Parts: sequence; C-alpha cells; structure tokens
Amino acid sequence: MSTQVHSDQNAPNETRRSRTYHWQDPLIAARVALEKSGIEMMRALVAGELSPPPIAETLGFRLIAVDRGRAVFAIRAAEYMYNPIGSVHGGVYATLLDSAAGCAVHTMLPAGTRYTSLDLSVKFLRPMSPESGEVRCTGTVIHLGSRTALAEARMTDEKDRLLATATSSCLVMSPGG
Repeated sequence: MSTQVHSDQNAPNETRRSRTYHWQDPLIAARVALEKSGIEMMRALVAGELSPPPIAETLGFRLIAVDRGRAVFAIRAAEYMYNPIGSVHGGVYATLLDSAAGCAVHTMLPAGTRYTSLDLSVKFLRPMSPESGEVRCTGTVIHLGSRTALAEARMTDEKDRLLATATSSCLVMSPGG
C-alpha cells in the first residue's frame, strides 16, 4: 500500500492525497471455503496461506486471531477513513464489526456451508482516531442454529476503551440448500 501527497491544481490551498493498494482474486478463497471447514479457512487467512479479501485491503484491516466461535481483527485509523467532519466514518466501524461477527460465525461452520448477514445493529460509543493506536475488534458467536446464527462484536482501542459494539444475525446456508 502506498500513499502520495501532491498539490491539487483546482484547490491551490489544499494538498491532494492518493492511496494505492492491491488485492488477489477473492474467488480463490471462496473455492477454498467449499473444501475446508470455516475454522480451517480462517486459520489459513491468519497464517497468510490465503490472501485477505479485497475489503480488508481497501480499509487496511487484518484478521489476527481465530478460535472456534471467535474472530479478532486489527486496524489503525488513518485519514483516508475520515468523513467530512474529520473523524473516522461510521461505515469503517460497521464494516469491521460485521466482519468480526460474521467470521466468528464462519469458524463454526462445516466445509461448503456459507453465511450472510441478515442485520447489523451498531452502537457507536467513542471516536476512533490515529491516537487510538491499534484498534481490535473481536467477534463472538452467541448462538448457532441450523438456519441462523447470532454473534456480537466489540471494538476497543489500544488502552482497552470500548469504541463500539454490534450484534448481528446471520443466515446459514447449507450446501445445496
């Protein structure tokens, strides 16, 4: 990932920034999900055996730990995440919380079983900024049924202060179903 700063000819008193990042074919991991259990796939992502999904590259977050029913992501706030009032956009929070909750569910699914978020309820409690240090987002499964799952996620800063929470319901889709 690279960042460039240069003058914007249309706004001479401002500097324009750009960011470049790269990703791998996301369908490679999707094919692996047909053959490996969710926990095996998530462990392969943590170990770097599978490339992270494009959304992780886009926002700059990474999966750092998994266990059955649990997934932990890390991120550092950066100005490319800011909204027009100079704070990290709520969509960044929501994306990370949704990813942690969904991946926690994925760790409990057999090979070939997929899931998708049905809803996500987010509570924003504290702003995220570069001063937050490395932010962790931990997803935990509360209930796994045959058709739906319920998970929660908590986002904390480097000083373990709670930034946001979320609950998510996921639809579980068995192979051929």
